[in-house]
Order: sequence, then C-alpha cells, then structure tokens
Amino acid sequence: MESMQNLLAQNTLDAIPTPTPDAKSITGLVKSGGKVTGYRLSDNRFVEKAQAVQLARQGGIIGVGIAHRGATEYLKAIPDGSNQNNLSSLPTVSPEN
Repeated sequence: MESMQNLLAQNTLDAIPTPTPDAKSITGLVKSGGKVTGYRLSDNRFVEKAQAVQLARQGGIIGVGIAHRGATEYLKAIPDGSNQNNLSSLPTVSPEN
C-alpha cells in the first residue's frame, strides 16, 4: 500500500531528474512571508527558487522532483514513505547569516 501511495505522490511531479554524481542536497529553506524563495544547498551555497529548479533539471540537486502550481515551477521532495526528509521539514535559513 505504501508503494502505491508513493507512486501516486510521484505522479504529482512533472519531472524527476537523474542526479549527477556531484549533485547537492537541499539543507535549508529561504522564506519570505512564509513562502519559499530559495534554498541552501549542502555546499552552503544559496540559490533562488528559479535557479534551484534549473539546477535540479540539470541533475545538480538530489532527492527532488519538479512540480508546478499555475505557471510557477518549484521543487518537491521525491516521495519515499518518510516525512523526515520532506523539504517542509527542513529549517528556515537566512542567506545573510
């Protein structure tokens, strides 16, 4: 049953890019007004949301798929049955720190 739920959740993604060997993971969320505007990557680099979508599309970010709401594309964790590695469980960070 769990794998069926994962399959259904993956169907909400427009694309699941194949990560490159040096792909980074997302370690934090940059938010403004409660909305995600960017991400901190595992190499401590900050990227804006649109940059992150493009980087993920090129295989530069591991563990995410690309989804859309209206005309806006965004990243979403690839469902694996665990809530602990969902993007929403990551800490909010500030690029100024």
